[in-house]
Order: sequence, then structure tokens, then C-alpha cells
Amino acid sequence: MSLLVVGSVALDTVETPFDKAEDALGGSATFISVAASYFTEPVHLVGVVGEDFADEHIEMLKNHKIDLEGLEIIKGRPTFRWSGKYRDDFNTRDTISTNLNVFENFDPNIPEKALSDKFVILGNIQPSLQMKVLEQMKNPEFVVLDTMNLWIKHTKDDLLKVLPKIKVLIINDSEAKELSEVTNLIKAAKIIMAMGPEYLIIKKGEHGALLFGEGKIFSAPAFPIETLFDPTGAGDTFLGGFTAYLHKKGKVDFNEMKKAVIYGSVMASFCCEKFSTKGIEYLKPETIEKRYAEFKELSQFD
Repeated sequence: MSLLVVGSVALDTVETPFDKAEDALGGSATFISVAASYFTEPVHLVGVVGEDFADEHIEMLKNHKIDLEGLEIIKGRPTFRWSGKYRDDFNTRDTISTNLNVFENFDPNIPEKALSDKFVILGNIQPSLQMKVLEQMKNPEFVVLDTMNLWIKHTKDDLLKVLPKIKVLIINDSEAKELSEVTNLIKAAKIIMAMGPEYLIIKKGEHGALLFGEGKIFSAPAFPIETLFDPTGAGDTFLGGFTAYLHKKGKVDFNEMKKAVIYGSVMASFCCEKFSTKGIEYLKPETIEKRYAEFKELSQFD
């Protein structure tokens, strides 16, 4: 069975202390799909772009066995664009501009062949659109959802309607605090899981991630990267690697979830080493497995 990804496809202009990339391929669905493609195929991508979306991007996605029947191309309008600048420590990112363009009226329409997909990844889009996707699906078994502070602040009621319908919620630490309205992450996790998701992953950036579920907690480190080049898309790349590993295994329990968190972190670490999707476009299975083994070594002790 294939895996469905719904989210944004964008062109990003990103400036870091090292360099600047203009109109680079971005968007949540893009990073998720490319990362997922290393573990399972085909990946069904649902999103929207404008007529300025380059053929080279289409070809790259196709080369990763990503099915683009659900990628709508709207003539006469430009693709969603985001521009941002990272400060020297990479912990702070300033948004310079956001132009939704075709994404402003995004109305996800799931292709017939993807309606029976059992694994669904809902990227960071409005909760009402995430719900619309689920209403089209035929009994999905494993739904993973991402959200952000904007939706928590302005569309929390819609988000609370979606959470009981998903299996895993993946958010960062600031989002967890805002959603739960408490500052302690352990307390926040209990409050959020009472809202519906069976599992919760709280990302902590350079400090790794926490997995909650089945009454257990797993703490995963972040992989130490000598040169952090561009963290844009790292969270979405984590999401793709995490979910697609579980899809490949066909088994979901806490032990496999722990492995999935590490694989997600592995993929995110590759993403951070180059601009855009370049860090995850040309990976080999043995390269991924080598870093996974290094990651495991980081977490083990006698």
C-alpha cells in the first residue's frame, strides 16, 4: 500500500550565516515526500503550485517515485513563496515575506487511487483542510499530523476536532506549551494526549525529541552536525522519515516508534547539511543505515 502526503509545495528564499538560496524548492509536502520515498513507494503527494514551478522540480519528485496526480498546477498564478533569514545561532528565524499565491485557495482533492491509503501524513496546513482530507479517506489506520502556533492560536477549535481522529501528533516544544497552556513538557504531553492522539512527539530542535505513548517516554538526541547549513524543512523531513519507516515495517508499537524517531532524526540531519532538499535528494540506503547506526551508538551506554 502507498502512503499519502498532503501539505504545501513552495519556493523558498533562505538566507543563513553561510549563504543565500533564492526560489529554492520547499514546502512541507515536498520535504515529507522526498524523505518518505527512501522507505516506501509510491508516495502520493497532494498539493498545489503555479505555472512558475520548474520542470526540474517535477522531475526530481518523479525520480523519487512520488506520484504527482494530486499535485494541481494552476495556470496564470505563481507558486506559494516564503522568504526568511536565520540568525547566527540558527535558533532564531525571521520571516521576511510570505506570499500564499495559489496556496491561498488550496482545496485538497485526493485522487481516487489514494483514497484507500492506510498511512496518511497531514502536513502543516489549516486544521479545517486536514479534516477535509480525512473526510475523503476510506478508513485510514495511521494518521500523523503536524501543526503550528498560528493554527493553535487562531483556529484551536478546528484543531481540537481533528486531534481525536489521528494516531500521532508531532509538534515542537513551544507549540506543545501553547496547546496545553502549561510550561512543563511532561504535563503538557498528558494534557495533549487527552485531546485525542495516541502518540505524541515533541521536537526540541538541537536537543532532540521526546516520544510519548503507551504510558512510556523515549528521549532521542539530535545528531551532532559539524556544519549546520540550513534547517528549513528539517521538521518535515523528520515527519516523512518517521512515518515512512513505520509504513515499511507494517507494524506500530512503542519499540518500532522509537526506531522511527531515530530514522526521522537521521533524515532531518541530512536535510540540515544543504539548502532546500539538496541534502536528501541523493542519499543511498547504506548512507542512511550508517548514520542510523551512529545515532544508536550515541544513545547507548552500559
